[in-house]
Amino acid sequence: MNQSSVSLLRSRAVIGAGFMVLAGIAFAGLNVVTQWLAMTLGFPPASTAFWQYGFALVLSLPLLYRLGLRAMRTAYPMRHLIRVLLAAFGVQAWVMGLATVPIWQAIALVMTSPFFIIVGARLFLGETVGRDRWFATLTGFIGAMIILQPWSDAFTYQALLPVLSALLWGGSSLIMKNLTHYEAPETVTVWLLVLLTPINAGLAVAGGFEVPHGLALWLLLTAGLLTAIGQYLLTLAYNAADAAYVQPFDDLKLPLNVLAGWLVFGYAPSGYLWIGALLILGASLFLMLREARRETAAE
Repeated sequence: MNQSSVSLLRSRAVIGAGFMVLAGIAFAGLNVVTQWLAMTLGFPPASTAFWQYGFALVLSLPLLYRLGLRAMRTAYPMRHLIRVLLAAFGVQAWVMGLATVPIWQAIALVMTSPFFIIVGARLFLGETVGRDRWFATLTGFIGAMIILQPWSDAFTYQALLPVLSALLWGGSSLIMKNLTHYEAPETVTVWLLVLLTPINAGLAVAGGFEVPHGLALWLLLTAGLLTAIGQYLLTLAYNAADAAYVQPFDDLKLPLNVLAGWLVFGYAPSGYLWIGALLILGASLFLMLREARRETAAE
C-alpha cells in the first residue's frame, strides 16, 4: 500500500464517510423492522417509538455502567434537551410515515434532510459550504426528486410525514454537531438514549399505549439494538468531519433501503429510481474524493 493510499484511509473525510455509511446500514435494517411492525403487525407507531428507544437504553446499560455518571456531565443541558425533543418528534413522524408508505418512497422524501442541514450549518454553525458541497447536496436532492415524482397522481399528503421528520432530524443533527465540539461522542449518545425514553413514554400514552408480545417483542428488541448502534455510529461520523460534508453520504441510505424493502417486502420501485440513485451515489463519491484530496494537500 503506497503513502497516498495510507493517507486516504487515515483521512478524517474518509473516516467520517465510513461511519455514516455504517450508520446507514444499521438504520436500513431498523426501517425494515419498523415497517414490519407498523404494516404487517399493526403495532401503534407511538408505542413502537417508545419500546424501540426504551430497549436501546436497556441494551446500552453496560456502556452507561462502564462510563458512570461522568458520561452525563455537561455544561449544555438545554442543548441536549432541545436536540432530543427534535429527535423524538422526528421519530414519531418517521414511524407514522412508515405505516403508510413503502420504505423506498419514505427514504426518498427524508433525503431532503441534507438540504436543511447544509443551510443550517451555514446559518447557525458558521461552517464553510463551498461549491463542491453545494453541488453534491443539490445533486443528491435532485436524484431524490426524480425518484419521488411529487407531481404524479400517486403522491399523497401522508408522504409528507417523512419530510417533516427530515426537518426535525436536520435541526437535531445540527445541534449534535455543535455539541461534538465540546462533548465526547459517548456523552452525546447517552443523553439521547436517556432523554428519549421518558419523552416517548408520554407520546405513547397519549397515542394509546400497547405492550408488545410474541414476534412484536422480538422485533422491538432488534430495533432497540440497531438504534443504539446506529446512533453511536452517527455521532462518530459528525465528530470526524463537518456536518455539511458527511451529510450527503446519508443519501446512500436510498439504495440500502431499496434493497432491504425489495428483499423483505417485495417493493419494486419504478425505473426512475435507478437514475436518481446514480446521481446520489456519484455525488457522494465525488464529494468524498474532493475532501480527502483537499486534506492531503493541506497536510
